Amino acid sequence: MSFEILIIDDNSDIRLILDELITEAGYKTRMAANYNQALTEIDKKLPDVAIIDVKLDKGDNDGIELLLHIKKKNSDIPVIIISGHANIDMAIKSLKSGAFEFIQKPFDKDRLLNFIKRAVENINLKQENSILKNKLFHTFDIIGKSENITSIKEQIQKISTSESRVFISGPTGSGKELVARNIYRNSKRKDGPFVILNGALLDIHSYEKELFGEEKKDGSISYGALEKSTGGVLLIDEITEIPLETQSKILRILIDQKFKRINGTHDIKVDVRILSSTSKDIKNEIKNGNFREDLFHRLNVFNISLSPLINRLQDIPLLANYFIENICKYNNIKTFKIENNNYLLSYSWPGNVRELRNLIERVAILSQGGDQDIILNIIKESLTQSENDKFTINETLNFPLREARENFEKEYLINQLKKFGGNISKTAKFVGMERSALHRKLKLLGVKDLN
Repeated sequence: MSFEILIIDDNSDIRLILDELITEAGYKTRMAANYNQALTEIDKKLPDVAIIDVKLDKGDNDGIELLLHIKKKNSDIPVIIISGHANIDMAIKSLKSGAFEFIQKPFDKDRLLNFIKRAVENINLKQENSILKNKLFHTFDIIGKSENITSIKEQIQKISTSESRVFISGPTGSGKELVARNIYRNSKRKDGPFVILNGALLDIHSYEKELFGEEKKDGSISYGALEKSTGGVLLIDEITEIPLETQSKILRILIDQKFKRINGTHDIKVDVRILSSTSKDIKNEIKNGNFREDLFHRLNVFNISLSPLINRLQDIPLLANYFIENICKYNNIKTFKIENNNYLLSYSWPGNVRELRNLIERVAILSQGGDQDIILNIIKESLTQSENDKFTINETLNFPLREARENFEKEYLINQLKKFGGNISKTAKFVGMERSALHRKLKLLGVKDLN
């Protein structure tokens, strides 16, 4: 992509110098010699970057007026203000009005080119954030009617519009990122970026660079997650994987609301809402000295805890139907139904909702809307590959008949209770027992109330 720079200056020599300098650097240019020409050029087509002289032919600060005019049209466009009559007040006024940089005449050519380069990097960064934000993610909805999911939906509605930090916990694949996205989608920051920093995927030496960014020797800047998410939301996923030294720096940022890039000399103000998540037991991590307790208390203003899928079986048919609808639509595949949910409801789901979604995608692609026998065979073959299920079967073979039967009954009734959200009456009706008889059987098997 070739970026276009709009040069606005009433001095023809300055315009020509800037035009030659910028075109040699590989950018396109447009020029305006006065205030009215500048308005025409801006209204005709917004530039990628603008370079504006403070004083043109209309007044002492007509360059600032053009800056504000551009910002009203698109606040993301970087504007570099130049002035031959510069003073500190003028620089401050420019920057407060939204200028990307301020430079005094006569300007250093390398310094100006560096400003332009940084402005272009800033544009690229915002465009990447926009693409990531709008990229199709098969589902943004939280599906389920279990007590856990119902409670989480209510929590999201209450806390999304605040600026409070949220700590999200739950096993791998349970939907922690989805919860964070829903908080973002319902927040006041929904028009800003949503950035994810995954602590589990970073090299131990990369945490601070990825978080804070870096000012390089050649003058270029590598922006970190904190700046990429400015005006929006930053999710620090698997935050318990971040080293203690970096944890202490995050704590300081939360307190001071500012930070420095690596090799940087000036403070950068933090304007971001931080969400964090972990699949580990945070209390154990704190107890074992792996995570700072004071940082946890700063992050844990609100806590959302996702249950594993095995504990909310009644959500499985709803999730399966939702994934079928979305995956078939996305892949232009004939839709289908899973008429027999028994295999889905009796499986342990170690990979949680993510594993269920992957299974549905596999069924959709392999069955191509085929008949129920094909669908059921794909499900059976996929689920019986689980090492956990093989282990359970082999263990059962080691028990006498009576004990094996009791183990089966106990597991069966627990799964049925979970399917009906712990409702004894509905479970009894489904399994064909009297309510009182089911109570006695559960007591005999040592099954406690699941509510």
